[in-house]
Amino acid sequence: MKALVLFSGGVDSTTCLGLAVKKYGKENVTALSISYGQKHSKEIEAANAVAEYYGIEKIDLDLSLIFQFSDCSLLKNSHEEIPHESYSEQLKKTDGSPVSTYVPFRNGLFLSSAASIALSKGCGIIYYGAHSDDAAGNAYPDCSAVFNDAMNTAIYEGSGRQIKIEAPFVGMTKAEVVKTGLELGVPYELTWSCYEGGDKPCGVCGTCIDRAKAFELNGIKDPAMR
Repeated sequence: MKALVLFSGGVDSTTCLGLAVKKYGKENVTALSISYGQKHSKEIEAANAVAEYYGIEKIDLDLSLIFQFSDCSLLKNSHEEIPHESYSEQLKKTDGSPVSTYVPFRNGLFLSSAASIALSKGCGIIYYGAHSDDAAGNAYPDCSAVFNDAMNTAIYEGSGRQIKIEAPFVGMTKAEVVKTGLELGVPYELTWSCYEGGDKPCGVCGTCIDRAKAFELNGIKDPAMR
């Protein structure tokens, strides 16, 4: 079995990659990194470093044009500032809508693109790192179990029943994802999650707060902050 991993270079996708490499062997794993018009290249740089660490094939795909009409605060064309507060604080202001860093249907687009590439590369499974903390409160609705089940059905049927998707952390918290990765020896020091593109993580955006808490709950400091 060959596996394709949606790979951003962050904590969740890197843990997915570590799982896939352990299960299938590095020679049977391909990482797919997708540019979507984000404000910085730090994610891609981290993804390159992690892929080199594991010695796996990596494919890069640019889908930024699709998001040119979005004002999501993560994107280069947006005039919105990236919120410097936790997701829970942001959700208090959204009235049930996704947070401003939600890229419109990103995981749906990424998984569809991955399915096409997976078919062409002879892969039978697609991994991606959605987890329950991101789905909570509808912050990122394309990280939910309902979404995952629907996309799995669509991709399985649409691929002629040749491909399945797997979100191994969809029922886990981010702290549980980190616990899994620590057990696998995932190189978290090479990863990047921060929405800002500075020399070091900002520590105050939603994903930095989320990440730091996940490592703290595992009794260690985030390796990227050392």
